[in-house]
Formats: sequence, C-alpha cells, structure tokens
Amino acid sequence: MPNGLLGLALRHGLGSLVGLALDILCGDGCWGLRRLLHGSSGGVARTRHGRGQLARDLLRDLHRPQDLRRALAIATLNALAETLWQKEGLPAGVSAGVGDAFDALQLQPWHKVVLVGAFPPYLRQLRQRGQDFKVLELDPATLQPEEMPYYVPAHRAGELVPHADVFITTGTTLVNDSLDALLQGLKPGAEAAVVGPTATLLAQPYARRGVTVLGGTRVRDPDALLDLLAEGGSGLHFFGKSVDRVTLRLGTAT
Repeated sequence: MPNGLLGLALRHGLGSLVGLALDILCGDGCWGLRRLLHGSSGGVARTRHGRGQLARDLLRDLHRPQDLRRALAIATLNALAETLWQKEGLPAGVSAGVGDAFDALQLQPWHKVVLVGAFPPYLRQLRQRGQDFKVLELDPATLQPEEMPYYVPAHRAGELVPHADVFITTGTTLVNDSLDALLQGLKPGAEAAVVGPTATLLAQPYARRGVTVLGGTRVRDPDALLDLLAEGGSGLHFFGKSVDRVTLRLGTAT
C-alpha cells in the first residue's frame, strides 16, 4: 500500500499535516491530489480538481465513509484548530510539551502494551525495552520478519484492548472510523495515546473518551511544508523546521 502524508494550507496562514496513503496539497484556497508510488524512484502522479473550497464544505465530509474525503476534512479541522491555540491557548488541565508522545507515556516494565498499526519508531522502542506488547495490524506485510511474533490480526482487537495497561494508536483510526470502538474497550485506569499528524489537537473530545496522551503537529510554515511534500520530502525534512511535534498530557474531562 502506498505510504504518504496529507498537507493542507488554508488562507490566513493556517496549515495542517495528516498521515495517509494519499497526499493532498492545498494552498491559498486551491487543492490537489498526488499519489506516491511505493517502491518507485520519484514516480509521482498529480491530479488537480478543485479551487476555492470553503472550509465548512470540506468539514461536511467528516462523516462520510470515503477515507480520502474524511482525511481532507480532518486536515481542514486540524488547520482550524490552530486558531483556538492562537486565541485561547491550552485548556485547563492540559499540559504541553515538545518531542515525541512516546516519551510522555507513563510506561512501566510490567505494563502490557497494545499498539494499533505497524508504527516503526514505536515498534523499535518497545522491542528495545523488552516490553510485553502486541501490534494490531490489518496488513501483516507491513511488519518486518523480526516483528511478526508481536503481530495480531486487527479483527482480534476486542480480545486484546481490554487487557492493555497502555494503548497506543495512530490518528489513522480517525480516518477509518475505528477509534471510538477501540477506546470503548479500554479498562479503567489504562494509559491511552493517540499519536501522529492526523491527531487533531483538541483535548476535550479525546479526554472524554479516556485518552491521556495526545501527540500531534503544529504547522509553522504551511507554504514551506507544501513545497517539501510536493518534492517528496519526509519528516526528516520538515520536523523542527516548518512543522513542530506537540505532545499534550490530558487531565480528566468535565
């Protein structure tokens, strides 16, 4: 399956970044699509089919079943969430830090961990720690041979999630509409993290569902980000430059 990122810029300098297999590039009210061909060297096909899209129209796709349209809607929501950061700052009971959300987890050696999705950096850290963990994944081909002992088919989530001391998922579960069901299976007191650029940095909806750590991104320079994505750039090129990682530690929702 192709792998990529979705970047979006709205007027007034707002931008967002979403992880997906398809890339949306939007600037100054226009948007386009490009598909990264996995395993190819510079093979990129681009299609443009829209201008002057209003944010409220894009947001209607939040409840549509199509992954691509939902992803664009989430990217729009993420960009608009930046306005709340700029105007209101952090809500009460939430603390913010920089860097990767993994470091904010209160992970103990005896904890059982459930990871949703073959997220290589976390797989590597969990293996290095000798942690007791399983990874729920739709496609086992995304795992390396040495990672297969930790693999559990995604349809068995109901067997694993209720026993997890620490639950970690990428924001892709927002796109495929599986996040709510997964969070409903958490046991009381479990640590739960939603991480990755797709995670909208609005704390209360997550806190109400039991999420304790939220790891997302804030786009500092939307135009520079879109230029890098158009050139096939990756996180190595924009994190710490045009994009910052942000980690939120959530309190109890009211």
